[in-house]
Amino acid sequence: MADSRPNVLFVLTDQERYDCSAPDGPPVETPTLDRLSSEGVRFSQAFTPISICTSARASLMTGQFPHGHGMLNNSHEADAIRPNLPPEMETFSELLAEGGYDLSYTGKWHVGRDQTPEDFGFSYLGGSDTHHDDIDDAFREYREERGVPLGEVDLEEELYTGSDPRDASEGTFVAAKTPVDVEETRAYFLAERTIDAIEAHAVGGRADGETDSGSDDAPFFHRADFYGPHHPYVVPEPYASMYDLEAIEPPASYAETFEGKPQVHENYLHYRGADGFDWDHWAEATAKYWGFVTLIDDQLERVLEALEEYGLADETVVVHASDHGDFVGAHRQFNKGPLMYDDTYRIPLQVRWPGVVEPGAVCEAPVHLHDLAATFLEMGNVAVPDNFDSRSLVPLLESGGDPDAVSGGWPDSVFAQYHGDEFGLYTQRMVRTRRFKYVYNGPDVDELYDLEGDPAELQNLIDHPEYGEVRRKLRERLIEWMEKTEDPNQGWVPDVLRNAS
Repeated sequence: MADSRPNVLFVLTDQERYDCSAPDGPPVETPTLDRLSSEGVRFSQAFTPISICTSARASLMTGQFPHGHGMLNNSHEADAIRPNLPPEMETFSELLAEGGYDLSYTGKWHVGRDQTPEDFGFSYLGGSDTHHDDIDDAFREYREERGVPLGEVDLEEELYTGSDPRDASEGTFVAAKTPVDVEETRAYFLAERTIDAIEAHAVGGRADGETDSGSDDAPFFHRADFYGPHHPYVVPEPYASMYDLEAIEPPASYAETFEGKPQVHENYLHYRGADGFDWDHWAEATAKYWGFVTLIDDQLERVLEALEEYGLADETVVVHASDHGDFVGAHRQFNKGPLMYDDTYRIPLQVRWPGVVEPGAVCEAPVHLHDLAATFLEMGNVAVPDNFDSRSLVPLLESGGDPDAVSGGWPDSVFAQYHGDEFGLYTQRMVRTRRFKYVYNGPDVDELYDLEGDPAELQNLIDHPEYGEVRRKLRERLIEWMEKTEDPNQGWVPDVLRNAS
């Protein structure tokens, strides 16, 4: 009997802001993501459980919040709390592989210091970088074959954090223009490897070239993880000069004063070295970031065209998301950190599922990135483990994005957390509804934002007398999330919150 389960193409970008592909966002050219939204469903209220690469990606794999899987900060750092996932911890990919799917993977991993996608059911087809993973030489060899070895290119328009944004001797590398051709970028290479995988599946083989011992019609799951638009925002022409610096306006949150905010917010401005940037520098960085987004969008178009060319488009679910966002000057900040603003916690999410999803639907239900773990399993008719903090999005996909049509209802809030990165540990928890956001900061003042009147999250209302009842209800909602997910902080934080004025 033929296997009728869908193929899945999952495209995960690295540090892509939600607003770049939102209809009311900045003027970033994303025709392919716009096409996915028009041919599928766009989730307008999708959030990462944590704005740290390793932690978010581990949640995606395990269907658990970070406190459940234990990878609280980045695995490549010397102070990683847990450098690898415990081998006994269940992941959606291993369960799909056991269920008969042929899994392949290209690009960024960053879920373990000593582990690779091949430890979790995937065949790895290359594309890693030396900073986060360094698990193959495929891209390096590709560049050498093209006569443009990595590390032997003179970049232009380089931008760094620190007191002198043009000084390469200090600070963090932010952005630059590269003289290489588009075909020599890692984004192009990852798309090429993904197209190779699609072609292999189309002719009845495995993406890694091995003989498939299972059914010839076994569905495939391919994951394409792009290294970008994470900094450094290094792009070639035409993307490097695609966006006019003079036309880029500061976001509303650029007016940040840090008044009434946790002290770590202003400290982080200096810690990241972003205090040396004025708006001209941020405009330059923003232009390169937007160019990076469009570069990846164009590579995704090549991938979607391959699905059509090989006759797989109608039987393949296409999912695009990002692990988390990026400040890119919002709140005058760089990268991400102990600041739970929508700039880094709200993520893009589009799902195209021919014959199931209503084209052009918009789902306003709040969902988590790691809900995709349960979603992929349900698509593959594989049981979701009881220990997953993940709820399948399939009922939302089948109902045109209407949460009221979902049996048992759908939560009206999301829960997120932060535990620190390379600067040390720092406890945060967040609960967000459509209108309000409450952030618990263990060592400092809490935060409360009315997103309807203050979408830029500039005014902390935590002590505002007119928001006392809102504050109380959100604290109770946060306690409920902590109890539901067995957050280890539930032993003492709930009493702190209930006793707070």
